[in-house]
Amino acid sequence: MRIENDFIGAREIIEGALYGIHSIRAKENFPDNTHFHMEWYRAVGIVKLACHITYKNFKKKVLENYDMANLPIAFFQNDIIEALINASSEVADGKYFEHFIVPAVQGGAGTSINLNINEIIANAALLKLGHKLGDYNIIDPIEHANIFQSTNDVIPTALKIATIKLLIDLENRINYLRGKIEKLEHIHRNDLRVAYTQMQQAVPSSYGKLFSTYNEALSRDWWRVSKCFERIKVVNLGGSAIGTGIAVPRFFIMEVVGELQKLTNLPITRSENLSDATNNLDTIVEVHAILKSHAVNLEKIVSDIRLLSSDILMKNEIRIPQKQVGSSIMPGKINPVIPEFVISSSHKVYSNDVLISSLCGQGCLDLNAYLPVIGHALIESLKLMIASCTTLADNLICGLEVKSQTASHNLYKSPSITTALIPYIGYNKASLLAKEMKNNNKNIFEANDILKFIDRDKLAWLIEPQNLLKTGYSMKDLQ
Repeated sequence: MRIENDFIGAREIIEGALYGIHSIRAKENFPDNTHFHMEWYRAVGIVKLACHITYKNFKKKVLENYDMANLPIAFFQNDIIEALINASSEVADGKYFEHFIVPAVQGGAGTSINLNINEIIANAALLKLGHKLGDYNIIDPIEHANIFQSTNDVIPTALKIATIKLLIDLENRINYLRGKIEKLEHIHRNDLRVAYTQMQQAVPSSYGKLFSTYNEALSRDWWRVSKCFERIKVVNLGGSAIGTGIAVPRFFIMEVVGELQKLTNLPITRSENLSDATNNLDTIVEVHAILKSHAVNLEKIVSDIRLLSSDILMKNEIRIPQKQVGSSIMPGKINPVIPEFVISSSHKVYSNDVLISSLCGQGCLDLNAYLPVIGHALIESLKLMIASCTTLADNLICGLEVKSQTASHNLYKSPSITTALIPYIGYNKASLLAKEMKNNNKNIFEANDILKFIDRDKLAWLIEPQNLLKTGYSMKDLQ
């Protein structure tokens, strides 16, 4: 055990722990087991790394212009700076995550996140220089690891770094899924089916048309996600507590975001109004709304597939891949687990959207105290959408079977096909044809043979895929 102190009092810290007194107090104050996202943890590490490198450059610049004897401020020794750089680099790589003990759900605007990582970096740096853990008179979590930083600029900047990286992954996953669906669209372009409105048979269509609607929706999702970067790339690093840059050298404010840009290779930029970027979180609301739109489209896609492949439709036209046993008691049962996962994920995104919108609106004056929960929900939604796109592409769309003969047979027996004949025989005769089909379980040819409304060869030509799937008709078609 070691003893650590803050202005509240003293606490015992277990042997070997890289966290310290601030982390212990936070864990006790927030008795929740929701795990903090590794992506955010690593992003804090790289933000800290940018800060420590910028501090090193600031020291070098000052020493070029001042005599050592007349320095206006005191600087750390070079070995301490290098130890901090190495330790923050390791955090950026995900190292020491087991020493991050603060839960995701917390109060304090992210101060506990910042202090826990400061303690990890300070203690890791101490070990590198051969000192004992907790020897803060040499390297202090606040005086050294947190130099020229505030929770209020470091933690939201890190959130945006984590978000951008996940958005890049999501963008790629959407395109991957879109490519798989586009392939189905091409293969089944002329495979006829009954289209439904309000869950009732409506008019003839094709599976190519149906898959094309999913492809277009995902194309819009991709476009919207690609526009998120413009909103989320603006950061407030260097702004200190409320965006005024108080207690921070101007050199640091001007240089640190550029350093972060080099380290991440991301197009991040410093806000022209650091106070606004600290105060307002509407850009997070906007980005998450786009995630919600994507979730809506994914739910629609899998709900359709689940319905079309269900046993409720005894002559179902789609067979989904058999991915796992569906019951512990019902032999041979296969459940639509991939659609169920995607629907569950989508509804979690919807609930996160309400949470993010309401808590972003709870920002008070110069800061939003609820950033930890807001950020956790944003990252959770991103990861759920990435997972949904991945499993939808790999475990549902790949291996999806359209039973084309069953689909066309169902269409030819469906009264909905008579809609295509209205330009040729009129609505009333088409209605009588539909009634004959429905009441006597006839297909379109059998019903027309009885009522003799249209020449059989002409009928066969009219219901060929290339004619049924035309966009409207011309006067020439009627001749």
